[in-house]
Amino acid sequence: MQSSSPPSIVVIGCGYWGSNHARTLSELGVLYGVADSHDDRSQALAARHDVKQIKLEAVFDDPAIDAMVLALPPQYHADTAVAALQAGKHVLVEKPIALSVADARRVVEASAQNPHLVAMTGHVLRFHPAFEALEEMIARGDLGTVRYIHSHRVGLGKFHAENDALWDIAPHDLSLILAITGEKPINVRGVGSAILNRLSDFAHLHLQFPGGIRSHVFTSRLNPYRERRLTVIGTKAMAVFDDVAPWNQKLAIYHHKLWEDENGWQSEMVDPEYVDIADGMPLTREAAHFIECIRTGAPSRTRVADGLAVIEILSEGSVRHD
Repeated sequence: MQSSSPPSIVVIGCGYWGSNHARTLSELGVLYGVADSHDDRSQALAARHDVKQIKLEAVFDDPAIDAMVLALPPQYHADTAVAALQAGKHVLVEKPIALSVADARRVVEASAQNPHLVAMTGHVLRFHPAFEALEEMIARGDLGTVRYIHSHRVGLGKFHAENDALWDIAPHDLSLILAITGEKPINVRGVGSAILNRLSDFAHLHLQFPGGIRSHVFTSRLNPYRERRLTVIGTKAMAVFDDVAPWNQKLAIYHHKLWEDENGWQSEMVDPEYVDIADGMPLTREAAHFIECIRTGAPSRTRVADGLAVIEILSEGSVRHD
């Protein structure tokens, strides 16, 4: 259903990431209110943005609310997303959308039963201008045929009680890898190490795709330095999306030379070429996309089905520790 008026959106979950969503939606002029199980937290955030503080038990029945952004502890995402869709609300649910394949499928099924509603996963890096530029380059064939993708997302801290390093960190890069490959992997192998407690602080995922692409994801929350890097190896060139680099160096292209002669394979390294990328915060671009999909009825670029695909990989690659 199309509408010329901006939607009224509520943020459910007023923690760190929910506060970011609330600020962004307020700046875009569509924040109607906030809700949280902790009244003091929602009251403070509502006052900060001069919007309504809404009780959780009342949020689904409010006819003035068009859409909801869910930024809860992930064990609550599935039930809340299903309830929102059944109440006739558009929904953007943060990743991971659930902590099991069965719960993620419930969200997808609820979306299928309400096709007129936008049901979107919060894969925010899909909206990063550097990644969008990388997608365009791959589509044009600038890198040739993609053969290998690897990501390193490591740092220190954020030790969640329910999520290990794999479930907390890997969804970012898995969403990017799935967008590039356009297909689900046929083989997933996970290796993890629990240092502090029973949950993995380090995790590797190795993926094999039906089209021949292979990939690995390395995540850590017990690392002395911060790294946010996605590397794509093609037959013509290599690309690196480095989200820690300065803005004008976030997307680098390497035209290294490789050839085979009588002495075997040879290589010659060249300096990177940095790609000009558009300005814009990924979260703002994601929120604007959500609003546009609600307004026009256009399909979302990050459907809840994409969130399910990520959960399936995480589940298959999970390593349990006693």
